[in-house]
Amino acid sequence: MNQFNKEILDALSSDSKTSLKDVFRNQLEQTVNTLLQEELSAVLGYQPYERNDSSAHGDNARNGSYQRTIDTEFGPINITVPRDRKNKFRNALFEPYSRRTDTLESMIIKMYSKGITTREIANLVERMYGDYYSPTTVSNITKQVGNLVEEFHDRTFKHSQYVCVFLDATYIPLKRGTVEREAVNIAIGIRSDGGKEVLDFSVAPNENGEAWRELLESLRNRGIEQVQLFIADGFIGLENVIAEIYPNAKFQRCLVHV
Repeated sequence: MNQFNKEILDALSSDSKTSLKDVFRNQLEQTVNTLLQEELSAVLGYQPYERNDSSAHGDNARNGSYQRTIDTEFGPINITVPRDRKNKFRNALFEPYSRRTDTLESMIIKMYSKGITTREIANLVERMYGDYYSPTTVSNITKQVGNLVEEFHDRTFKHSQYVCVFLDATYIPLKRGTVEREAVNIAIGIRSDGGKEVLDFSVAPNENGEAWRELLESLRNRGIEQVQLFIADGFIGLENVIAEIYPNAKFQRCLVHV
């Protein structure tokens, strides 16, 4: 996720030779290959590089792979389809001889949209696999995909200092029974070397001080020790929250909001 956001920012720069289409094609390719591996793991009952205990998983096992090319709206992607020893594995992502799948790419891109939750990932995976595998297998695949999002939120930061951090919330429609607009609180950091990255985001029913407090405390606890300047809008109480968690940081009202 962190690298994905970086690639998007690079693609948006005026001198970049990489387009957003290239970024989404690469991400789609990576995610499809990840899903295929997790799909086989869910069927076999063990992860790659784990010891295959035949008494627990039977005598079936991984047995290499073969290559496929699938056309998408972002361009062709190269797929590595895993095999099993007994040749029982049949992936549910695309038909054996198909060369294009619009449903697949729309599902994958939605997984990487801002504000996605584990429950929404479960719903997306169920739509792809629900009629093909048992509920237990779908659940196992869901857990593995959900881990990709959790790893982004739980990762330890490589850089402990940032020159400035932009804080802002945007409202997007999210479906939880009914469709409601909810706040996505986003923190974007700029380092002393000029590098820019999305540090984290969180979803709340509305923008509030407690949600910002949890997000900033998470940044601090995961390794960001010093921020020279925070830039944010005039949300009441946010400046006090920043002063509490990063007392040495300065605060500036965003000129765009002003």
